[in-house]
Amino acid sequence: MTFSIAKLAAVAIAGFLLAGPAAAQAPKSLTLGTASVGGVFFVYGQVWANIASEAIKVPISTRQTDGPNHNIILTETKQVDLGMTTMGVALQAWNGEGAWTQGRKFQSIRAIFPMYDTMFHFVSLQKSGIKSVTQLAGKSVGVGPRAGTPGTYVPLMLEALGVKVGSIRNGSGSDMTSQLGDGLIDNFAFAAGLPFPAYSEAEASHAVNFFAFTEEQIAILKQKMPELSDATIPKGTYRTLTEDQPTVGVFNFAIAHKDVAPDIVYGIVKAVMENNPRLVLGHSAAKETLPANVTKNTFLPFHPGAVKYFEEKGFKIPADLKG
Repeated sequence: MTFSIAKLAAVAIAGFLLAGPAAAQAPKSLTLGTASVGGVFFVYGQVWANIASEAIKVPISTRQTDGPNHNIILTETKQVDLGMTTMGVALQAWNGEGAWTQGRKFQSIRAIFPMYDTMFHFVSLQKSGIKSVTQLAGKSVGVGPRAGTPGTYVPLMLEALGVKVGSIRNGSGSDMTSQLGDGLIDNFAFAAGLPFPAYSEAEASHAVNFFAFTEEQIAILKQKMPELSDATIPKGTYRTLTEDQPTVGVFNFAIAHKDVAPDIVYGIVKAVMENNPRLVLGHSAAKETLPANVTKNTFLPFHPGAVKYFEEKGFKIPADLKG
């Protein structure tokens, strides 16, 4: 999509492109890294990309990726302008920790707005008899894309809990659901905003068991991985889930490369933060996409465009988080 100088000037006057580079310097387009089909990032990303595109008058296309880790790599290397990640993965990236980073520090990424909590939970077919994490010993467990949050964390969690599974399988959310139904894996473990579409798909086709961690397991995981926090999957999230399930989670944030113009990021953040009802229509996890949750980020520097928006709204951004 190409704008004439006159149209770009009109956009600037209307306030779509706020203080910053001249309208004529606005990018012709932006790209947002999302995740695989069947995941919440894939759905949620489409929604906020559309909302932001309309507001800043710059088209934002989405790119299917393997999830948070992959989004960080793509954003760091400018293969995409925008991405989404869980903060546990972002912490590994910033410090160059975790096997997937290979010791590299990814420090060109910047936080732009809070998304929602990612909660870890499990699904298996009722006929398997698997109703707990300890029963996964010796079993085949699908964890989604290798570079996603569950692909990164679930193997570490199982190891921390002393549960030795038979094998770990990777693939898209939809692929994992198909493999579960076909008996190619015994369990599908994932972490996502609620409800997770692939889990709803599994429940619609099969009799399933949903489960998470015990209190003792939660305590062990939080001690070994301090970025995890208490979370609850409410009853009714899935049709057959009749009781609240305690678990752990990590918050998600949208990110941008530090070189994306501040006025563009400001416009994106403003559009997303001020259109929550529309976001929620796209996916219910967006009910947590609120300015107040900006405090969920305690280490990743915010993009200057994001700092401007949140401080205008009365949220104090710590000096060490102004990037």
